[in-house]
Amino acid sequence: MQIHTVRRGESVWQLARQYGVSVEALAGVNGLENPNRLVIGQALIIPTSAGSHTVLPGETLWSISQRYGATLQELAIVNGLSNPALIYPGQIIRIPQPVKPVIEVNAYTEKFGEQGVAITNEIAPYLTYISPFSYRVQPDGSLSALDDTAVIQAAYGQKAAPMMVITNFEEDNFSTAIAHAVLTNQAVQNQLVANIIGTMRYKGYMALHVDFEYVAPAERELYNRFLQRLVYTLHPYGYLVSTALAPKLTADQQGTLYEAHDYAAHGRIVDFVILMTYEWGWSGGPPLAVAPLNEVVKVLQYALSVIPADKIVMGMPLYGYDWTLPYAKGNKWAPSISPQEAVAQAAKYGAEIHYDPESQSPYYHYYDEQGHEHVVWYEDARSVQAKLNIVKLFNLRGVSYWVLGVPFPQNWYVLKENFRIKKLL
Repeated sequence: MQIHTVRRGESVWQLARQYGVSVEALAGVNGLENPNRLVIGQALIIPTSAGSHTVLPGETLWSISQRYGATLQELAIVNGLSNPALIYPGQIIRIPQPVKPVIEVNAYTEKFGEQGVAITNEIAPYLTYISPFSYRVQPDGSLSALDDTAVIQAAYGQKAAPMMVITNFEEDNFSTAIAHAVLTNQAVQNQLVANIIGTMRYKGYMALHVDFEYVAPAERELYNRFLQRLVYTLHPYGYLVSTALAPKLTADQQGTLYEAHDYAAHGRIVDFVILMTYEWGWSGGPPLAVAPLNEVVKVLQYALSVIPADKIVMGMPLYGYDWTLPYAKGNKWAPSISPQEAVAQAAKYGAEIHYDPESQSPYYHYYDEQGHEHVVWYEDARSVQAKLNIVKLFNLRGVSYWVLGVPFPQNWYVLKENFRIKKLL
């Protein structure tokens, strides 16, 4: 696999010929609905085999090494080149095959029924877990109903372990009051634990994921004890337990979103944690990359100081946002946009896509029919590869995607080119 950034005047036909792949393969892996229309700055996956490379005019061994992710020294040794500068057009260069690390991959889904089954059948082969979102905890310890049976059955068919998600979500936000009811009332907590076990056994879940947010800071230790109770209770059944953690930079970070999320305790108690390393750029906030890599790395560095790497799952977004400018707090919130839609929209308005080197994220500006300026931040093959490189660098347990149902074929191709996916079934 290679990633090519489209330059002015380039076409799919020209790139297919240049790289020795078919137009159909190039269009397929990138989800190109109209292969005749490319956008300047657009990232394209080139589905080339890494076994060998035919040297093109103007190429150097260094440029070839960059294309395939090998070092100059590796290519020189494998090909017996005493002078790496002396290569010529038409020469066949052997490319060493890297050993793909094994990771766990989770994805949340809010799609159920026929649509949910179709998405599960398509994406679950890339997943270790699929997490229907969500069972909402009630103040009395009961759980809201969730029409997840068909998705769970489809997950088993694709060897993806279904992971039950419980949240303190109410109406449009997470509820501090619901968390309080569970954490401070033993009878409510007893009822909740019994309902969790009953649901997991009846529905066929293999793991539990606890996503309690905006827990009162004073109830941090109570939350830790609740998690410990869940682990003690569920492990004898063979169930795994995981949690979602807000993206913190320090142990004492202020704010209700952060204070009750005790990284060190979660890392000690549960089987793994999912870091919610996204939403720096969010619908109601100022325009930013959704998951800027420079900020994600800061969170990971803190997490790694108190949690073992093999318990850390890094969150990744499958979406972007389209902000109307100028941004002002309280204005209409930015709608979400899929990577496929983002590129199609750039083509529609004649925008040129740029790539920010600090956040490792693509973006562009355009003017709509009413003359309003917009900025779009989203994800592409380059930003995905940059994030997966960090997973390798820190030897993390894996990645977790929010949220399925957003078309992004490039992501899944890049994922499988970098890793082997662990399956529990």
